[in-house]
Formats: sequence, structure tokens, C-alpha cells
Amino acid sequence: MDPIINAILKPKSIAVIGASTNPDKIGYKVVENLKECGYKNPVYPINPDADEILGYKCYANIKDVPYVVDMAVVTVPARFVSQITRDAGEKGVKGLSIITSGFSEVGDHALEEEVVQIAHEYGMRIIGPNIIGVLSNSDKMNASFYNYLPYEGKAALISQSGALLIAMAAATYTRRVGFDKMISIGNQADLDFADLISYLNEDEFTTCITLYIEGIKDGPRFMEEARKCKKPIIALKAGTSAHGAAAAASHTGSLAGSAKVYQSAFEQAGVAQADDLNDMFDQTLALSLQPPMKGDNLLIVIYGGGVGVLATDAAEKYGLPLKFAPQDVQEELKKHMPSFGSAKNPVDITGGAGLKGYYEGVKYAYAHPWVDGMAVLYCETSVTDPQEIAEAIYNALHESGASGKPIAVSFIGGERCEKAVEWLIEHDIPTYNAPDLAVKALASLRKEEIMSQNADNNFFKPENIDSEKARQIISIARAKGRAALTEVEAKQVFKAYGLPVSPTALAHTEDEAVKLAEQIGYPIVMKIVSPDILHKSDAGAVKVNIKNEQGVREAYKLITDNSLSYKADAEIDGIAIQEMAPWATEVIVGSVNDPTFGPTLMFGLGGIFVEVMKDVTFKVAPINEATGLAMQSEIKSSKILQGTRGELPRDQKALAKVLAHYSYMVHDLRDEIAESDANPVIVYEDGKGVAIVDARIILTKK
Repeated sequence: MDPIINAILKPKSIAVIGASTNPDKIGYKVVENLKECGYKNPVYPINPDADEILGYKCYANIKDVPYVVDMAVVTVPARFVSQITRDAGEKGVKGLSIITSGFSEVGDHALEEEVVQIAHEYGMRIIGPNIIGVLSNSDKMNASFYNYLPYEGKAALISQSGALLIAMAAATYTRRVGFDKMISIGNQADLDFADLISYLNEDEFTTCITLYIEGIKDGPRFMEEARKCKKPIIALKAGTSAHGAAAAASHTGSLAGSAKVYQSAFEQAGVAQADDLNDMFDQTLALSLQPPMKGDNLLIVIYGGGVGVLATDAAEKYGLPLKFAPQDVQEELKKHMPSFGSAKNPVDITGGAGLKGYYEGVKYAYAHPWVDGMAVLYCETSVTDPQEIAEAIYNALHESGASGKPIAVSFIGGERCEKAVEWLIEHDIPTYNAPDLAVKALASLRKEEIMSQNADNNFFKPENIDSEKARQIISIARAKGRAALTEVEAKQVFKAYGLPVSPTALAHTEDEAVKLAEQIGYPIVMKIVSPDILHKSDAGAVKVNIKNEQGVREAYKLITDNSLSYKADAEIDGIAIQEMAPWATEVIVGSVNDPTFGPTLMFGLGGIFVEVMKDVTFKVAPINEATGLAMQSEIKSSKILQGTRGELPRDQKALAKVLAHYSYMVHDLRDEIAESDANPVIVYEDGKGVAIVDARIILTKK
């Protein structure tokens, strides 16, 4: 655990720089909140014009405090923060929580960088600026200007929005979702999400980490720390509009978008993505209180009513379709219900079973090895007491002798139900006011287990690559002032990374084209090679299935004429003569550099209609072959690869190898390649491999 971050989040002493005697000032509220919330350690208000504030002795300067100061909360105007930071450094303060705004969020990046630089000179770390502060129930510490600590619990929230953090802290009481810590990080000038995930992974009071994200500074490091984290992470990402598509030069660039890349990065890093604020709270409640669900066998127990139908629909919707319970389970459950009950799944104990039958049924079912997770649903009736039902559920679980299985509960009713819900949550049982939410919570717990099993933690590096040759090809193109490689050059780069490109050569005359065609062997494909014509089919500059010398000569003239008609001043390097690969299933593989996460890998249905179909999926590069196989099942047309309507399965293992090698190429050449496509990539029958027919590489600007 980082001792400096520990000094900020669990300080043994706090100075408030800019403490005020005016109750309307933030500097007063911070001191007041520390006192009112019961912070037990020393508090040192820094105010040169006051002797004391709220019973705490004041000091004119942080350097005047005669005691050790772990963390200083800074509330002075932005123009004074640089000097305040230096004073704190000279005093030996370990960390600063800078509430003050007026930095990069309003365009003053230079001031923000100066403050961080000064802090680092003295070995200090900064949280903020432009934040609400830090709140911790386990430390009785409210070092913020919000009046209350959140509803007590086991989750930790890191929020980029201060205003939203205040609203969420208030909502914890109405929603009964508990947090031990709430941390406002604002501009992330120094400490960021990755730093705090690393810290909270070792925090004994945190079982689940929840994030409200507007932007991530260092995507690869965020993914690294999230992958290493042993605790569930939930992220609500705001601002997921597409970026850069209009100016993109490749198919991949036009299809990439911030939302897709963030979603892929979260999945690869094992982070659960929340749909909205409600979903974020619901997932936090479940993941902070219950273990992951190890298998798919969900049992739903109901106490009469139609909630079972709603829950069954929800189970199907959220990826946990119900199965009938095994016969031995059904036979035992029938002993605890009237003859008109149902022991299949959902298990309807019915109101006729009474409290004892309900208790015995839940106790037996929870302990049975077939059950991986359980949802218990209750509707308030005139003859039942919700509190008694709640206590029966709790006792049944704890007296079953079983553990390590998740449970989620739904109580539907009035005020009595609300009190019972609160009691259950206080006893670590996530409880919701609708049956579908309880089932969705269990689906989240199941997904958490699956993500932890499937996390791509192995850095992939293929053998027998020649990155030096690839860089030489790129260097020559740059020396000529080009922003893109020709197809022939791009294929040479691909080949240097072990990718299976179709044999291709460059002809500069008709006679040379004929000679190369005869060497490669008919039939052939001919294509223009020009840095000014990236989408060759749009220019009419591609001819296929050429079978003889006459066809070569005719195609050479036609391609040249069409290219010059398309772009009169196009620089033409020649015409590519390429083996005509036997046709099969077409896919596309590509990449684009994301500003947050770096090189990404795209895979999807290929050919000329890729931008129309948009049947693609993204991953952050590099990936391994196992992830390459998984990507193939993520597109809507995945059944084409698996074999459908009489077609034989495609060579998905060979394709997975191509995806892994391609991903390493764009990762290794991330400073050189901005965008790239291999389209189409021909995937043959299982065991017969893959061929890359066309290649495109757009270089980064330098």
C-alpha cells in the first residue's frame, strides 16, 4: 500500500489551508465537517487572521504547525496554490487534497502543472484540484465541503464529478447502498483512477470499487491496475460519443468510437460497465455484499404471486435462463409446501407454506450443490409480516451450513417492506424493490466470475518477427514525405509480423506486369498502387480474375486511366500484381489509435460493405489467441464462421492467430501506425488457413 496515498485517504492529522471563520466559506465547512463527523485525529486550521476555529487552534502558516501533518486540505484561491504547495512541501506534508478550482478545467494547464511539479519536488502527491474532498466512514473523516458521510457500507466510490458525488452521497441513504469511502478526483492532475484502484485493492474496508468516469488519463495503466485488482470494479462512463470518424482515412477509423473502445477496455480489464446511475447503485449493492456466482444454475424462490413470471423473463434477458431443478431438489422442496405449490423453478412455496415452510425451503435449496445462486422474492400480504420473512431468509442462509454462493432478494410492498429491506441490507443481503433487479444483480455476480476467469492477463508477443525490417519500410516512406504506405509496402510490414499475405509484386510497365503475372501464375488480381488512392475500388482501380496476357495489358491501361480520372494529380507508383486467392468467407481486421487506450484491434464482417453492415468488434491491443477466438463470437455474423446452411466451419484457430499477430504489430508500431486495415481477409475451411488479400497502413504524424 502506497504510504503517501495512505496519508491522504487515512491521514493521522489534517491541516486545512484557507480555514475560515465565515460559515459560508468552504474553508469553514471543511473544518466543521471534520468536527461534526467525529474525526478523532488532530486538525490544524491555517488562517493568519484567527486564533481558533470551532475550538481548533489556528496557525498563520502551515510551516508554523509544530506537529507532523499528514495531509493538507487546500481551499485558498488558485493564484495562491503554488506558494501554498511549496510551504507544505517545506513543512514535510505528505499529500494535498486541493479543493480549489480554477486550473485545467478552465484552461489554465500551466498553473496546474506547476503545482504538481512543486509537489513532486518534495515527494508529495496531490488529489485534485477542483474536487469536493475525501470522505471515509471507517476513519470518521469528512474532509470535504459536503455535510454528511455516505450511508455506511463496504464499497468505495471514485468520482470525477464533484457535484455528482454530492448527489450520490445523499442518494446512498434513500437507496440503502453503503460506501466506506467516497473520493473526488476532479482534474486528476496527479493521482488518477489507476493510482486509487491500486490503493483500494489493498484496503481492508473496501470490497467493491465503483467509478464515475468522464475521461481516463492513461488507458493502458488503468487496464493494468484493474486487471491486477482482486475486487470487483464497476464503471459508469459518461461522454461516450464517437470521435474522429468523419476524418478517418481507414474503414477502421470510420467505425471506431469512444464508447466502443471504452466498453472493450473495460471488458478486457474485468471492469463491469454500468448502464446508468440506477444500474451503478444496483450493481454496487450486489458486488459489495455478495461473492461472485460460480456457475449458471440460478434458483428462484417465490412466496406466491406473479413475481416468478417477471423473474423468469428477467433471467432470460440478463443471460441466466432458468433450468428445472433436479428431481431430488424438487422432491425435498415439495415437503415444505402445500400440494398446489411448485418445486420446479421458480419454486413457489406459496403463502400456504407458512413461515416455517418458507424458512425450510430456502435453507434446503441454498445448501444444495446444484444451486449456484438464489433469488428470493416476496410480495407483501395481509397475513405475513415482512420483517419476519426477512429474518427467516437470513436465518435460513446462516443455518444452511453453505457459503460462497450469492443471494439477492426482492421485497415488493409498502412501509413495512421498506423497513425489512433496510434490515436485510444491514445484514449484507442485497435487496431490491423489483424482482427483475434481484435477478439482474445475480447476473452481475455471474458476469463478475466470468470476467475474472477470462481476463486477458498474458502479454502476447509472437516469435520470429522482424520489426526492424518493418521500421525500415516505414522510414523510407516517411523520407519521401508520404503519410501512408503503398499496398505492397503495407504487405511487407504485415509479413514481417508473421501475417499471411497473398503474394504481391509491383509492376511499372505493361511488359513488367505480364512478366510478374506469369511468375505468380494465373488467375491474378491487378490494383493501383498510389498513396493518393487509398480506397481503390471507389476509383475503379481494381481488376480481378485476369487469366492471360491480353487481360493483363487491358487491365493495366484501364486501371491507369480510371485512377487518373478519379484523381488527376495522383502519384502512381505502379500496379500491384497479386495472386488471386480462392474466394471464401471475407472478414476485416484493422486498427486505429485511440487517444486514451492507444492501438486498438477491430474485427468483423469484411468486404466493401463493412461500413454499411458495421458488424465489428473492438479490443485494445495486444491480445492473445484466446481473445482472438472470443472476438469471433462477438459479431452478429459469427455463425457464418462456425458453419451454417451447409457451409463447413471456417479456420477460426488460424484467424485467431492472425488477430493476435496483427494486434502485436499495431502495439509494437504504435508510434508509427495511426490506422490500418487488412480487408478483405479470406478465411478458408477449418485447417486450410487464412489469406490477407489487401492491406492499408496510415502513418502517424511526426
